[in-house]
Amino acid sequence: MRVIVIGSGAREHALCVALSSDPAVSALACAPGNAGTRDIAEPLAVAVGDPDAIAGLAVTWRADLVVIGPEVPLVAGAADAVRDAGIACFGPSGQAAQLEGSKSFAKHVMAAAGVPTARSWPIGGPAELETALDEVARLSSGAPYVVKDDGLAAGKGVLVTPDRAAAVAHGRSVLDAGGAVLVEEYLDGPEVSLFALSDGATVLPLIPAQDHKRRDDGDAGPNTGGMGAYAPLPWAPAGLVDEVLATVLQPTVDEMARRGEHFTGLHNAGLALTSRGLRVVEFNARFGDPETQVVLPLLETPLAGLLHAAATGTLADQPPLRWRDGAAVTVVVAAPGYPEAPRTGSPITGADGAGVLHAGTTLAADGRVLSAGGRVLSVTGVGADLAAARRSAYERVARVRLADAHWRTDIALAAVEGRIVVG
Repeated sequence: MRVIVIGSGAREHALCVALSSDPAVSALACAPGNAGTRDIAEPLAVAVGDPDAIAGLAVTWRADLVVIGPEVPLVAGAADAVRDAGIACFGPSGQAAQLEGSKSFAKHVMAAAGVPTARSWPIGGPAELETALDEVARLSSGAPYVVKDDGLAAGKGVLVTPDRAAAVAHGRSVLDAGGAVLVEEYLDGPEVSLFALSDGATVLPLIPAQDHKRRDDGDAGPNTGGMGAYAPLPWAPAGLVDEVLATVLQPTVDEMARRGEHFTGLHNAGLALTSRGLRVVEFNARFGDPETQVVLPLLETPLAGLLHAAATGTLADQPPLRWRDGAAVTVVVAAPGYPEAPRTGSPITGADGAGVLHAGTTLAADGRVLSAGGRVLSVTGVGADLAAARRSAYERVARVRLADAHWRTDIALAAVEGRIVVG
């Protein structure tokens, strides 16, 4: 099988690592890739936001399977273009990807499917924003305000704050820029990410992971695309995966099929385990970053066959997934100034070891690896248990050299110390 992975982040590097070890893969490319993926996958130039360019590249390269990593090409219809070219594609159609591209659309689907989620108020203007915040204050008994960008925001489009003025300012800034926002009720309890492969009918869940969104230790600082993750979750309630499959994942896929938009690809549910039960925080339509970096190292079943089965409607024929024992932890090494104004162009050393996945990197003309984004590396450790995986990850982080780099020192620490309580 000849496989192209579309994207340039640590998620795509993790996908390439898993695919490169699959004997079913005869040739592997990553477009455009980064300084790390080129060691295991052929780098190919492509405009990631151009569906026709992605389809044309797949045809020219004679791909058997295209795996689309980022959300932007999915929402733009890249999977449709690839399938129209006669090539199997792991990724939902542009319309199905609206589960991520529009939070309002996702809310409508969840309502029709009976999926439990936060109560929300779509906002059309400043007056509606004020009214919705008033209603939240009346109902929430002092809980923080939650204001979300309705469209794509690279994982950073939500503000959770007790400060009403800040909530108003965020909402108005999005509205003034021509966007749309939702106000939601606050969901208490720990958050969980659960990935599931879908071929439009069959849904095959993976294992839960937890992402750390805030930039700084103790869940302080601004929201980011993710500063680290770990899997599995030793504190997760028994039967959680089965419950999510039955109440969230399968009903959503079935509702999309009822609407004539079969969801083919990665159904990614962000969940809150609240005091009132399971609730959906949001849906993503692709592998999450950085959760992919901890889920895939634990998957023993070869990846290419699974992705191809999802792309071709044959997931029901797949045997049960096999998982490795142990745990995985990934720590994001970010550029100074991330997320507001990350500094790029700095040299990086110590980024060529096992478990070091590149995100925002590029190769200079002289062969040096340079930073090229906010999240620069995702450093993953695997161990017999979560504590061992955490030690391994931070030992590898210590070998990386990037001037003024920033990373959290407490990824997975609360889980190791047993400080996470559900309900």
